[in-house]
Parts: sequence; C-alpha cells; structure tokens
Amino acid sequence: MSSIISKDNFKNIINKFSDVGPILVIGDIGLDKYTFGEVKRISPEAPVPVLEVTKEWTTLGLATNISNNLSTLGVSSTICGVVGEDMQASKLESLLEESDLSIWGVVRCSERPTIFKERVTTSSQQICRVDYEDKSGLSAATQERLIERIKEFIPTHSGIIIEDYGKGTLSRETISEVVSLARKHNKKVFVDPSRTTPPEFYKGVDLLKPNRIEAELMVSMLGHNTTDVLEMAKILSETLDIEQVVITLGGEGMAIFSRGESKVDIIPTVANEVFDVSGAGDTAISLLSSSLLAGSSLRDACWLGNCGSGVVVAKKGTATVNLEELEKFYDNISKNFNE
Repeated sequence: MSSIISKDNFKNIINKFSDVGPILVIGDIGLDKYTFGEVKRISPEAPVPVLEVTKEWTTLGLATNISNNLSTLGVSSTICGVVGEDMQASKLESLLEESDLSIWGVVRCSERPTIFKERVTTSSQQICRVDYEDKSGLSAATQERLIERIKEFIPTHSGIIIEDYGKGTLSRETISEVVSLARKHNKKVFVDPSRTTPPEFYKGVDLLKPNRIEAELMVSMLGHNTTDVLEMAKILSETLDIEQVVITLGGEGMAIFSRGESKVDIIPTVANEVFDVSGAGDTAISLLSSSLLAGSSLRDACWLGNCGSGVVVAKKGTATVNLEELEKFYDNISKNFNE
C-alpha cells in the first residue's frame, strides 16, 4: 500500500503546471449531450418510460474532454482529431473556441459523421444512450491529413497524450508515426488505450494507462492467460517496450509499475461519493501527464490523478477538476493517511 503524496510535493507539482508547455492531445473527438428530466408515466405505445425533459446541455466529449481537463488545470493544449462535415462539427469547434481551446488540429472529412453521444437520464439513473458514429478506419487521404497536422505540432509541444476510444481515428500507422516523431524530438507519449485496439499498436510509448478489463484483454491478445496485476503489467511493459504501466482498478485504486521492477505499487481509491464515472479516466490521464511533465515521480503523479478522479466522479456528467477543487479534496482525504 502506498502512503499518500506529501503536502509539499503536492503543492510543488501543481504550482509547476503553469510552466508545462502545451500538450498535444490526439484521438477520437466528439460531443456529449445530456437530456435530463423526470419519468412520471409509462408510454401507452410501448412498455417504456416517458421522459419529461427539464434540461439539455452539450459538452466536449471523448479526447476533447482531455483538453478541457488540461485547461482547468492551467495547462494549454492542442487537440488533434477528425470530425465530419456536419452541424455537430461546427458545434464542437464552437465549444472549443468558447473554452479558449485551439481548433487548428481538427481535421474535417466527408466520409464519416462527427461522433455524438446523447445520454438520456433522470436524477437517479440513465435510461439510455444514443450514439452517432462510424467506427471504420479513416480514408488514406484523411489519415494523411491528420498525420501532417501531427508532424506540425509535435516539435512545439511538451508531450503527447493519445486518447483511444476505438472509434477508428487511430491506426497502427498513425500511432507509429507519433511514437517515431516523439522519440526524434525527445517528447513523452502517454496513452489511455482502447480495449478493441490491437495492443501492438501502442509499442514504444512511454506510459500506458489501461483499466483492469482493458489490461486483461490486451495481455490475452498478446497470447497470455493471466489476471494477476503484476504479471499483466510486466507483460505489457516487456512485450510492448513501455517504460511505465498504470492499471486503474476501480474501487481498488491504481497499480503502478515501472520496467525492471519486481512489484507493483498500489494506490488506494480515494473517492468519497460516486455519482457518475463519465470522464474520470480523462481526468486521470490529464493529471498523470501534466504531473510527469512538471517533473513529478510516477507515484506522486498517480496520487494527483487519483485525487482528480475522486473529484469528478462526485459530479454528474462528463466533468473536469480545477486546482482549487483538487487541493481541497487532497486536504480532506489526507487526514485519513499517515504522511
């Protein structure tokens, strides 16, 4: 069990966020819409609830939520991904601009729609989710345009976050090009993987952050049969040439592994209330990456990611955390640990 990050280290890291250069965020991008209301009756047309809508809102979703999280932490970023030639693309670009986020890396194409997810929910439960998306791979021309944007941005950014939701944006060629360019320019690559992407695609990245289910599926695809956290971390690190592996364990916290070590360090979960886990992984990878680029150790970076996730799961919908909320949460939970 890992002792909590010290107050001095915590303050030192978050104070350095403003000095971290812009981070390049690459991956599937889209919108999240929430339709909220009350159910008072069942439809006479079919045995389904009738939602009386009281509120609707649309937010930045998928990898754009990474940039949104970085922004609230005081870290600038550039989002790089693909949208369609449609109304949702215009809405997404407007929301990015309203949040003072760059749209220079957004590539439009005609062969696929902008990813759009609508969650229909009451105060107590989600009734359904409606997805508008095309998971097929990008056309050769669109992929080339995306890679050209990436080539332009990597030299001027401090690090790269790859956020993979398995929606077709990230091919083996694209990720390989990112890793190659990152090594050439001495930049770190941090990956939040998809359970449907072949794990070989991530070979050579600096940090991989799967959850337990994703880790189990990845090691299985690599030809191994184990659910032991240490063994899974070793397999991913050694087989894919990855220096650091962080496996999130839900209610059990995080398992941290660095290549060459003989054990994992377990950080316990610190969430006090859980209303909605949407976006918690986005917050975790944002804080992990920002902290490491600010000079943090992996252990301390994971503690910040853990605290950030604890804040956002207590909020409804895709959420972010700011530095004031992060520090307040740390102060509250640190009372339960012996520093």
